[in-house]
Amino acid sequence: MADKKAAAPAKPKKQESNFLIDFLAGGVSGAIAKTCTAPIERVKLIIQTQDANPRILSGEVPRYTGIGNCFTRVFREQGFSAFWRGNMTNVIRYFPTQAFNFAFKDSIKKLFPKYNKDSQFGMFFLTNMASGGLAGAGSLTVVYPLDYARTRLASDVGSGKREFSGLADCLVSTFKRSPFALYNGFGVSVIGIIPYRGVYFGMFDTLREKNPYRNERNIVGLASKFGVAQFTAISAGYASYPFDTVRRRLQMQSNKPREEWIYKSTGDCFRKVLKNEGGGAFFKGAGANALRTVGSAMVLVLYDEIKIFAGLQ
Repeated sequence: MADKKAAAPAKPKKQESNFLIDFLAGGVSGAIAKTCTAPIERVKLIIQTQDANPRILSGEVPRYTGIGNCFTRVFREQGFSAFWRGNMTNVIRYFPTQAFNFAFKDSIKKLFPKYNKDSQFGMFFLTNMASGGLAGAGSLTVVYPLDYARTRLASDVGSGKREFSGLADCLVSTFKRSPFALYNGFGVSVIGIIPYRGVYFGMFDTLREKNPYRNERNIVGLASKFGVAQFTAISAGYASYPFDTVRRRLQMQSNKPREEWIYKSTGDCFRKVLKNEGGGAFFKGAGANALRTVGSAMVLVLYDEIKIFAGLQ
């Protein structure tokens, strides 16, 4: 007698990951996360760049003594909405940055041999790090002028007239000084982006595969993903923070005549910061940056959730 039992419904076939969906998933998740953490990011940038800010160096604007002091003064001097100053530029910058990062990462990963996460863990981890680092370097080349503008707009301090009226004014006035000024600090950025994105993507991809709750569609699964992402984001931030500090300081002088530059080159900046301020100066603002990594963790989790929703995970 034929078996009358109804056959179990077939599982929906997983779609093949493609560049466009990777691009959109990365961009949307990045824009949402950056807007949520914009106040923390702005405070981090102000503290990180204040030793290269002409208005602070001249004494016109008093120094910021810490995260709490910076939050209080920004609110008092510039108003609540000022915490999102430069955020639109950051979203414009971050959408292609994060989107290219994820899209390039998945495309680049296909160029490497596939390794088993259990029997070939070392090569599996190194492949993830390499694809993440190359993706970060590639995307940075495309969007660096926007990164420069974000730094300058967010580090505008005090209650007086703003140095730049907006994104276009910042880019145009700097371009008039020199087109290459928009890429000041690019070299150290590429050096720094490789350990940052390498750890950021490589560690996340590796730990995600080891997460026993990754396929759970409940609060436990989501919390475990966020824990993995948060650990990854903090580790990546500290791995590359000295390079980020040097990059920001070089960007702060881009629209000035070369004879007014405090730092003549990347190496000169490293030497002067170490000599005049000590090694700890490379990590100024790192406390706020650790808080800011909540946004980076949100990006990683949102990206995965969007791809699952689209049937790609």
